[in-house]
Amino acid sequence: MIPRYSRPEMVQIWEPANRFRIWFEIEAHACDAQAQLGVIPAEAARLVWEKGDKPYTPERVRRIDEIEATTKHDVIAFTTELSEQVGPEARFVHQGMTSSDVLDSCLAVQLCQSTDLLLADIDALLEALALRAKETKDLVCMGRSHGIHAEPVTIGLKFAGFHAEFQRNRQRLRHARADIATCAISGAVGTFANIDPFVERYVAEKLGLVPEPLSTQVIPRDRHAMFFATLGVIASSIERVATEIRHLQRTEVREAEEYFSPGQKGSSAMPHKRNPVLTENLTGLARLVRGMVVPAMENVALWHERDISHSSVERMIGPDATITLDFALARLTNVIKNLVIYPDAITRNLNQLGGLIFSQRVLLALTQSGMSREDAYKAVQRNAMQVWNGNGRFLDLLQADVEVEFHLGKAAIAELFDMGYHTKAVDEIFRRVFTPDS
Repeated sequence: MIPRYSRPEMVQIWEPANRFRIWFEIEAHACDAQAQLGVIPAEAARLVWEKGDKPYTPERVRRIDEIEATTKHDVIAFTTELSEQVGPEARFVHQGMTSSDVLDSCLAVQLCQSTDLLLADIDALLEALALRAKETKDLVCMGRSHGIHAEPVTIGLKFAGFHAEFQRNRQRLRHARADIATCAISGAVGTFANIDPFVERYVAEKLGLVPEPLSTQVIPRDRHAMFFATLGVIASSIERVATEIRHLQRTEVREAEEYFSPGQKGSSAMPHKRNPVLTENLTGLARLVRGMVVPAMENVALWHERDISHSSVERMIGPDATITLDFALARLTNVIKNLVIYPDAITRNLNQLGGLIFSQRVLLALTQSGMSREDAYKAVQRNAMQVWNGNGRFLDLLQADVEVEFHLGKAAIAELFDMGYHTKAVDEIFRRVFTPDS
């Protein structure tokens, strides 16, 4: 990813220095296990750590790249450079292993490291959403379906709904992390013919992974497909929040707005503009993350025990998907923290349709009074359409309607226009969202 949409801590996970460090640990731990089995001398395993356990400086990385330019093989270039550090004992490195043992186990570690950052990102977002939800719990606003005024909700319910969604996303990501955290040190075609399964168990424990039950020379890619699909779902949730904010910021609505900082400019041509640029940006970033899901799915169907058609894909989508999602989650958290709410505009919009938002309650009251649902619907709708056409207030028209007044009476009709009726279950909904054991 380009620096504009990257954060340093996540980028570092995918830097060559970190990747080579993980490769070294895989090889060195494998040597320790092989020494315990008596396959290689214990002194050789010790020297691998003693002489090879050095930072992967830019100079070392350049040396590996230089070797790879000749070998056209990244793992051989790595082991060759390691042998330059270790000396003759390096001949015991990579005993019975194949390149995928190193590459796949390393990828698992990097994805786990990335996921830990993403989980922390979600925790920060959940904290911000909870704070905003609780402070706006009782701020009644217009609920909309199809973009049209429907019935009242509260701003707090919007935030609480997003909170509940990201709670689910956190659970999905935890499961995805567990699913991806497998290690394969099983050798060519995964049969352990040239390496003892103990080595895999030993290395897995050292890396914080679990042994892959059956690797065919590669770890099965259904695990990776599920991982990236989970990232795609989280990205879609980000877009859902961003889209809601973008709609609320429209001039005709203007119930909420991204924070507009001093000195910020909204348009090169129109100085008055205050555009929802952050949430529009989040919409675009979500598309990128989702766009990496299909290639991950297509990686599942490899030829026989392995091919490398997945490799180029993962070298790109591994860093890009995690770096993009990390940036997007952090940006969304800041948007939520600083989001400006406009109560006056919210109240204005609530009253915009002259009371039509209470139509369902009137409909239900008429059916309970003895009218058929069909007749009640017609009675309510004929008055509602008058309001739509600018011919009065809904309450006045209903009280003047002979049929409606006969069944309900003027006082009872007025009582139906109570905003509290629509918010009476808000506390119960909040308990469901914010009480862990509810």
